[in-house]
Amino acid sequence: MTKLKKAKADIESKVIPCELLPETRARISKFAEDLKAAAPKIGSHGLAENEFWNSGIFQSAVEQLRGSQAASTAVKRHFLDEILTHMKAAEVISKFNFTGGGDRHDYQIDMPTGKRAVFEAKGCLDGNNTNIFQRPPNADEFFIWSLCQNAGADPRHNAWSGIHTRLGPAILAENGRVDALVIWDMICGTLARPCPKLSNSERAIVLASGRKIPPPCIYLFPRSKPDARNNPNPAVWQLKELPFIQALAKTFGCLKDEVVEIHIHAQMKEADVQRKTTLVRAGKVLAESKWTTLKRASR
Repeated sequence: MTKLKKAKADIESKVIPCELLPETRARISKFAEDLKAAAPKIGSHGLAENEFWNSGIFQSAVEQLRGSQAASTAVKRHFLDEILTHMKAAEVISKFNFTGGGDRHDYQIDMPTGKRAVFEAKGCLDGNNTNIFQRPPNADEFFIWSLCQNAGADPRHNAWSGIHTRLGPAILAENGRVDALVIWDMICGTLARPCPKLSNSERAIVLASGRKIPPPCIYLFPRSKPDARNNPNPAVWQLKELPFIQALAKTFGCLKDEVVEIHIHAQMKEADVQRKTTLVRAGKVLAESKWTTLKRASR
C-alpha cells in the first residue's frame, strides 16, 4: 500500500464506527464464485455450458439485477416510514409526508414547534447522485439521509467520500446549504454490518415491526457557507439548534458525544480556492484532510 493510500485509509477508519468486516467480504466473494460456477445449470434456458457463456445471459441477468436493486426505493421507504412513524407515536414530530415523487427532496416533517424539516434520501454516498439535491425555501432544517442497501460496500470509505469529496465541494461551490447528515439504514446492526454501539444490547431500539436497530450516526455541517475571504472557518451547528436532528438523536439513543461536527475550512492560494475538512467528536479531532484545491468554480 502506498503512503497516500495508507493515509486515506487511516482517515476513513475514523469517520464512522462500523466497517466492512473481512469475513463479510469473504462470504460475498465466495458466494459470487459459487453462483458463477452453478450458473449454467440454473433455470430452463436449455443451453449447453459453452452456449450459455457465449449467449451473454449471465452477464445480462447480473446487470438487470443490479439495475433493479439500484432503482428500488421500496425497502428504503419502508425503513424511513418505520422510523418516522415511531417518532410520530412518541409525539416528537407532528406529521410527515413523502414528497419524492416530484420534488428534489424526499420527506417533509412538521415539528410540534411549527418548524419544518426536509431531507433528501441517498444511497451509499460514493456516487455523483450524492451531489444532486435542492434545499426548498420552506425548510427550516435540511439534511441528507444515507441508506446503503449494499452489504458489500465499505461504510468507512462511503462516509468519507460523501462528506469530503461530494457534499463538501457542493456546499462550497454551489452554495448547497446542508445542515446535517444522517447515515443509518436497514442493514445497520445486522449480521452483514454489525454496529459497535450494540455491544451494549440495551441501546437497541425495537420498532413496531419487531425490527431492532442501533442508534443513528449523525454529522453536523457548518451553519453558513465557507468563504475563503469572508467566512473561512464557519461555526458548526449544535445539536440543540436543529429540532428534528435533536429529536432523532434523543428518540433513538444517540449520545451527545457520538455526534460528529464537520468543519469545512476555506482559504485562497493564489487564484485558487482551497478547502480542508476536519471531523470533530466530543471536542477531539477524529480525522482531517489536507488542503485541497476546489476544482469547480465557486458560484
